[in-house]
Amino acid sequence: MKAQHLLLVVPVVEAYLTSTPSASFVGRVSSFSSVSSNGGLWKMDMEGDMMDTASRFNVEKLLQQKHTLNQFISPPPATVEEAQEQHGMPWQESIDPKADNLLYMPFWTWQMDFMKENLTNLKVKQCRPDFGYIENKKKKARMVNLEFSSDEYRKIRMTYYDAGDNTQVFNAVWYPDPKYNLPVLGIDLLAFNRKKYLAIVDFQPLHEKEGDHAATFEHLLQPIKEQYDSLKGRMSSKFYDETQFFSQQMLFARFDDDGIVDNDLRPAFEQYVQTHLDLIKNTKPDPSNAASVLERHAAYDTYSAERDPATGLFATMFGKEWADDFVFDFLFSLSERKEGGLTIMPPMGMGGPPPKQAGAPPSSVAAPSSQREPVVATR
Repeated sequence: MKAQHLLLVVPVVEAYLTSTPSASFVGRVSSFSSVSSNGGLWKMDMEGDMMDTASRFNVEKLLQQKHTLNQFISPPPATVEEAQEQHGMPWQESIDPKADNLLYMPFWTWQMDFMKENLTNLKVKQCRPDFGYIENKKKKARMVNLEFSSDEYRKIRMTYYDAGDNTQVFNAVWYPDPKYNLPVLGIDLLAFNRKKYLAIVDFQPLHEKEGDHAATFEHLLQPIKEQYDSLKGRMSSKFYDETQFFSQQMLFARFDDDGIVDNDLRPAFEQYVQTHLDLIKNTKPDPSNAASVLERHAAYDTYSAERDPATGLFATMFGKEWADDFVFDFLFSLSERKEGGLTIMPPMGMGGPPPKQAGAPPSSVAAPSSQREPVVATR
């Protein structure tokens, strides 16, 4: 696609991704097609506000091209170091001056160093400024998010949520490049009131059968998991559904001894991250299967977007409209956006499927606007 064509198409694409049919189109429009840069078609169902997975992936790539084009009229995208420094990362102290240390910041720092040292062509992916950093000064809560890509990974996103001793969260998801039919690496580390801790680290399978992936992987994880008895917990059926997108070698722990964080969780986390990259490097890429892999990424995103209990936390701290955009457009950007937005679950921290409530649907009532006074910053 020529540069002048890109300038014409990008505004249309961005308008589509950031609007609803009722706001953007008058009358009944069944579909819209546009020629993509590789000669294919993007297909958009305007009536349902949906786009097929391959099209959405193409749009993400196109928007990245837009940022490259914009270097002639605006500053170039940030380097990895600049992206961190823009938000003062790694933070040295909590937003709450009375709080103890930032419990999971060493995990953030280690992952950043690991990516810079081991990934090929690591690049920052641009996101909405208020996705990059947002805070609620009144409630002493803030969150920073960064997103990257490399030759090995289509998307790596990182989140640190700091609400003092009340809540500390480190969350990261690593999506392999779709030429690799391999599991997603998911990481959720949470601490509540410095008394209750929850940790999940897993190679989250794309397929029900391990053999349907390009390579098996659970045998690589088992020796690591065997080293740490504290991380051998099982999900309770009362709160989680471990039958979808979770492996048998998931590291799972609920604990009240913060010593487990440094003694067990951190070394196990580092070994799982290294093993995931090794798995990719030892697997032959298959570009011909990329479309079907992207479909599974989309299924994972849709499943996660609809069930992540963090939506309650986001809505309470930053407002439901922002939470909807953040979940569908950043956290799980290949997910299908539900009409009416997210069903808000009670705040339970970040990550993992929601609780199952037998006989009663989850509450869909967001916190009153008077309780939400976010302050957005892009330092």
